[in-house]
Amino acid sequence: MGRKRIGLAGCDALGISVKPLPALHRGRFDDDLTKLQSLCDSRRVEALVVGLPLDQEGQPTPQAEHCERYGRRLAHHLKLPIAWVNEHSSSWAAAEQRNLHGDRTGRLDSEAAALLLEQWLQEGPEPVEAATPIRSQTSDKA
Repeated sequence: MGRKRIGLAGCDALGISVKPLPALHRGRFDDDLTKLQSLCDSRRVEALVVGLPLDQEGQPTPQAEHCERYGRRLAHHLKLPIAWVNEHSSSWAAAEQRNLHGDRTGRLDSEAAALLLEQWLQEGPEPVEAATPIRSQTSDKA
């Protein structure tokens, strides 16, 4: 969840196939919310999975704190539970796997989101209400 773009990915109802979706180019929160609400409604989204860029020791970075605040705000307004995934090195991994080094179109962001969604489908944790303390969800996943 970057300050300029949000990488998006989705899966089928059974969580078997994951695919990147077009990235959301950020604007005002209300505009982002309208676009995401429409996407969530059309895809029948049941939960948000948000990547947190933790450092090598699994501790929050300033960007992770931004992602947490923004993710909680989205989950609250979209009335969806949320799950957190450590996204340390996800953009690097996506760039390596998809040969997208230097991409600024949003494709890399969404490819990284797809990797995070695959990770979450395999490892969890279960989505929780947005007000649940984050450390209880990420401490074992760092």
